[in-house]
Amino acid sequence: MSRLVLDRIFRGLTNVSNSHKFRDFPRRELSAVCTRSYGRVATSEEPNAIPSTAKPEVNLNKMFWSKPRSLALSSDSPYRIEEPQYDGIKRMIFKLMLYYSKQSQFIRWANAIHRRVVFQVDSPAIYDVFSLEKTFKTTFSLLVLHMWLCLRRLKEEGREGVELGQYLYEIYNHDLELRVSKAGVNLLLTKWMKELEKIFYGNIVAYDEAIGKQDDLQKVIWRNVFSEDGKSEPGDLVLLPVQAMTRYVRHEASSLSLTDKDAIFSGNFMFTLLEHKNQDAMNK
Repeated sequence: MSRLVLDRIFRGLTNVSNSHKFRDFPRRELSAVCTRSYGRVATSEEPNAIPSTAKPEVNLNKMFWSKPRSLALSSDSPYRIEEPQYDGIKRMIFKLMLYYSKQSQFIRWANAIHRRVVFQVDSPAIYDVFSLEKTFKTTFSLLVLHMWLCLRRLKEEGREGVELGQYLYEIYNHDLELRVSKAGVNLLLTKWMKELEKIFYGNIVAYDEAIGKQDDLQKVIWRNVFSEDGKSEPGDLVLLPVQAMTRYVRHEASSLSLTDKDAIFSGNFMFTLLEHKNQDAMNK
């Protein structure tokens, strides 16, 4: 897809991606999912989250060298998402409404996981730490990257994880559609969403193939997240952020693998916080 086409999509906004060849994979439709309400799906706010206005001073050479660890939230964390408990007639009513069905539970879980992705990507800290300008292109690229991290972890749980990943993708796709509309693209929206879907699956395949190779992963991250002019290699000014993000991605992938199934499925985990107050911990 050419940069000219993407410029037309976003009408002067930074283009969504550089020119690449993407593999188009068929997506399984979830008819039951498509009929549900998304009214509360695309929230990006976490409880007690206060946006940061000051850009932190960072030393990228010292960041993301720490040993991977579980990202599961502690039982007393204010960020935990707990299932409401109902008794008596109220529980019976909710049961009749299929609140406790597998599909309903997967929708709630997928929504919780998506909140973790959006919270990390919409945080100003991730742009400050990696010296990224917050444009639609960079936000979209970071959404895809963190979605891949979650889908990769879910896949490790076999068929059940893959099924939950389908619900997660549907919620992500709805959120992305809202973001595209907010960016001012309303005409031919379905067409542009299909193009973004191709980019999504192309990036997913690229990350899957590169995760086991240090140099390859760095190149893929450079191309998908940082590159604006199609250059094959990052220049000196951007090399440190690209290297740091490569370490960050490896750290998060390994940490997610160490996070137990219950925490992953219920969304009771959190990506490594990138605020200035947490950088000392990341350096260790």
